[in-house]
Order: sequence, then structure tokens, then C-alpha cells
Amino acid sequence: MKIARLFGALFALLSIILGALNSHTFKNSLPDMASESIDVSLRYIMFHALALLILSVLSVEGKKLISLFLIAGTLLFSFSILFLSFQSQIIYNLSWLGPITPIGGCLLIIGWILILFQFIKN
Repeated sequence: MKIARLFGALFALLSIILGALNSHTFKNSLPDMASESIDVSLRYIMFHALALLILSVLSVEGKKLISLFLIAGTLLFSFSILFLSFQSQIIYNLSWLGPITPIGGCLLIIGWILILFQFIKN
């Protein structure tokens, strides 16, 4: 499945690059709590990158739908946390992203429930 492989690779790449930046650059300019939030976000991005890459090679019914839930969930959950972590450095008010984070989390949960159902079914 091309979209799962594409986003899996992209998420893994971004996780590595942003993780290096967080360790060497952001930690010097951001509050500790923001840097910790970035770490959490990057962990979720990498977990879902690996999940998408594995899912792309499995023979699982409905993997396109599952992939879409994982991709959308990661974008909304992890990337809203990332942007909110930079709030102190950005002149724009990003507080509107706060309610988006749990929506992304719900999409991730749905994606994992679908995976669970497929594994139980098979």
C-alpha cells in the first residue's frame, strides 16, 4: 500500500530530524515542558511510522482505512502537540490547536481498534 509506505517513511524521517533538532537546538531555546512535549510527540510519530510501514506489507483486510486513521490521527495528535510546543517562540496564537489533539488521539485509537479486530478475525 503506497500511501502507508509513503507516510510511514515520511513520519520516520521527520521523527529523526526533529528529534535531533530537539536534542541539540530546541532544548536550549524552549522551556523544559515544551521540550518534553516534543519528545512525546516524536515518540508517537515514530511508533505510527513503524506501524504504517509494517501494515503496508501485511495482508490485512481494510488496511487502507486503517492507514488513513493512523495517518490522520498522527497528523492531528502529534503535529498539534509539536506546534503547541513552539507557542512561546511564535507570535501567532496557536491555542486553537488544543482541541484538535484529542480528536487525533481518537482517530489513532480507532485505527488500533480496527487493527485489533482484524487480528482477532484472522
